[in-house]
Amino acid sequence: MRIGILALLHESNTFISQPTTLDHFRSDLFLHGEAIPAHFSSSHHEIGGFLSALTAESLKQPLDIVPLVAFRATPGGPITEDTFRYLVSSITASIANQPPLDGLLIAAHGAAVAESFADADGYWLEKVRHQVGPEIPIIATLDAHANLSPKMVRTCDALIAYRTNPHLDQRERGVEAARLLVATLRGNARPTMAAAYPPLVINIERQGTEEPHLKPLYQAADAQRQHPKLLSNSILLGFPYADVLEMGAAAIAVTNDDPVLAQRMAAELEDRLWNMREHLIGRLCDVDAALDLCTRLGPTERICLLDMGDNVGGGSAGDGTVLASAILKRRIGPSFVCLYDPHAVAVCLAASIGETVTIDVGGKTDHLHGSSLAITARIVSWSDGRFHETEPRHGGITHFDQGATVILQSMDAPLTWMLTSKRMVPFSLQQLVSTGLDPRDYRILVAKGVHAPLAAYREVCSEFIRVNTPGSTCADLRQLAYTHRRHPLFPFE
Repeated sequence: MRIGILALLHESNTFISQPTTLDHFRSDLFLHGEAIPAHFSSSHHEIGGFLSALTAESLKQPLDIVPLVAFRATPGGPITEDTFRYLVSSITASIANQPPLDGLLIAAHGAAVAESFADADGYWLEKVRHQVGPEIPIIATLDAHANLSPKMVRTCDALIAYRTNPHLDQRERGVEAARLLVATLRGNARPTMAAAYPPLVINIERQGTEEPHLKPLYQAADAQRQHPKLLSNSILLGFPYADVLEMGAAAIAVTNDDPVLAQRMAAELEDRLWNMREHLIGRLCDVDAALDLCTRLGPTERICLLDMGDNVGGGSAGDGTVLASAILKRRIGPSFVCLYDPHAVAVCLAASIGETVTIDVGGKTDHLHGSSLAITARIVSWSDGRFHETEPRHGGITHFDQGATVILQSMDAPLTWMLTSKRMVPFSLQQLVSTGLDPRDYRILVAKGVHAPLAAYREVCSEFIRVNTPGSTCADLRQLAYTHRRHPLFPFE
């Protein structure tokens, strides 16, 4: 058996004007052939799960693992049309240049949007299906934030989504997908899939799978998996920052050659989602209320303020100043803030460590996330911005590169700044530790995310406050101008 592995991963925020280009993919993940197992074999990513399970299965019956291509870019604006066409042609060429495959394992995201291709994942998965033909089984993994489309469902034999947010089960889902594909090829399973699409958007603030309002839903999904004919099921939380027809929640059930059962189980999950819809409306806390809560909490409590409006993992700029400005005004701390600001980094690199500089930081990408702040600060250190994470963290990423990085200490407030020359998701405490900072030295740590940072930051923080800041990932969805979403869609209608 020859089993191909490929990936195209991007979460596209259509409320961001700056598009995602080929350079963004090249600077993140742009792998061909044997570079894929070299990069992923020990990772917590689903591709690591593919490789692990296939290697184990090959001991039972020989099979060939055929790594094809793997492309990923940090979440951002829609993919440019030229970039998307190039990536899709690279995928189809990688398949055409190989001897015939018996099956395909695919790591997709499910919330990719490209210029001229609103359902980008559905489009490229359909191209792959047409290329390999109807008989070759295709099993794909999806991010829990996928905006599921009927085209995605039609083109794959099974779709398997992450079951945790923060995403800590990616490798496990990769193992599940690979085992199911091998069982299919050996004639021990015949995946039959159905999906359901409740007219519902789940607010990003409500998408933590460990929290009380969502836990019963996943417990019900786990209970379904005890049925002997159910091979897999998934809940798609949706990505509300993609203004496309498919945006919203969904459910999937995959049975062993029982389409009626698949449809019934998908509908059961759909009903549960709909019946709990009131619990999925965002509970929003503004900046002043969040900082008031910080002052009421005891001095021994270490607090993570989650900057929802400038969520880098949702595509946002990473240079929002709203929370930093409020912390400076109240002079509370000691506090830590990280901003993407390559210009300010360059200014600091032209000075000397220990020197005091007055510079404008943040607020340079757009006008959505606050204005630039003029600060006077001492340059504490520089670094190359590369760091490594060994533990399972959201996204399954092990190697990070945020470019040249500068640490500054404000002269008139207990606030430490990290300025980076590349946007960086706050998924690892090594982001701080690698520069010589100890996260335990701060009472308040600002993380530009919603749920993803918890996997790392709960090791040092006792309290998490999700703050409804303005921006391209604002949790108040009524502040976003949708034109293409479904109608009706709760809670809008």
